[in-house]
Amino acid sequence: MTETQLRTCTHGIGYGLATLFIFMLALQNLRYGFYELFYLAATLAGLTLIGLAYTILCRQRQLSAKGHLLLLIGLNSGLLAALVTLDNAGIIHWAMPLLVLNLLILPLRQGVSLSLLLLLPASAILLFEGPLIDAITRIAGLFILLTAAALYIWHYDHMAQSAEDLAITDPVTGAHNARFLDESLQKEISRAIATGHPLSVINLSIDYVDELVDLHGRNSLQTLYQDMTGQLFTVIRAGDTLYTLNDTEFFLILPFTPEEGVRVIAERIRRTISEHHWPDIGKATVSIGCTTRGNGDTRTDALRNRANQAMLNARKRGSDSVWFSAGETVTA
Repeated sequence: MTETQLRTCTHGIGYGLATLFIFMLALQNLRYGFYELFYLAATLAGLTLIGLAYTILCRQRQLSAKGHLLLLIGLNSGLLAALVTLDNAGIIHWAMPLLVLNLLILPLRQGVSLSLLLLLPASAILLFEGPLIDAITRIAGLFILLTAAALYIWHYDHMAQSAEDLAITDPVTGAHNARFLDESLQKEISRAIATGHPLSVINLSIDYVDELVDLHGRNSLQTLYQDMTGQLFTVIRAGDTLYTLNDTEFFLILPFTPEEGVRVIAERIRRTISEHHWPDIGKATVSIGCTTRGNGDTRTDALRNRANQAMLNARKRGSDSVWFSAGETVTA
């Protein structure tokens, strides 16, 4: 299930349960002849039903649907207005499903802010009009509910972000992994096409891997790979992204970088790695291939294949070398 589908499901269930709950309140008040409360509950139930319909209509773009905020502002404002105009302190209990709905539908900060905009003036009204003990009890219950729901949503968001980080990050090196490379590169290609700015990539591989394993062992190679990743992080610029392809190769995406820029960066990387003294290994070198997006490069495979071929050409020249493979000139 995608994130959009998950949000559509949770939003729909939230609106549906809120509609059912408020509609039952409306029927109960109608049964006992509290017509003002019946009309209020019917109006709120109508708004939550509109929210359910809106969720279904926007099921393909839940992450960017802005109408939820307007609907929830209307629900919270209606309840607050009723608390001011109607002489019935029990209406404050109707805020309970709204607090949960605010946090379930909206981003956490927006949900908490909207809930506080409801609770703070409502608390002032209760303290001013009702018995002090009853008012404090009701206010405390609502704030406890808000705190518990907000903590649960925060915990869920934190776990979701952690899971996403694990999915796109190599846990050993801290760089992005190959699974995330094509998605990121396609986004950068689309941005370069839209803006006309240059985009370059670098593919680099450690030289003499088999010899390193024979002399120092597989564990030493993994340590070298991890240390080299850290060294690359100190060389690349802000905005550039580093990816690990396997135990011996790296890939870099360099937005807004023309041919002359990627040549300079590639040479800087080559020199930094060759001059560094690596624990257990001593000296190590890399073969680097680089290229710049051409007009015909609209997919990731074109850039990746050309950068990889450039890296193989660099290796054919011998260790510790850089090769640039040109694409078509990009025109704005």
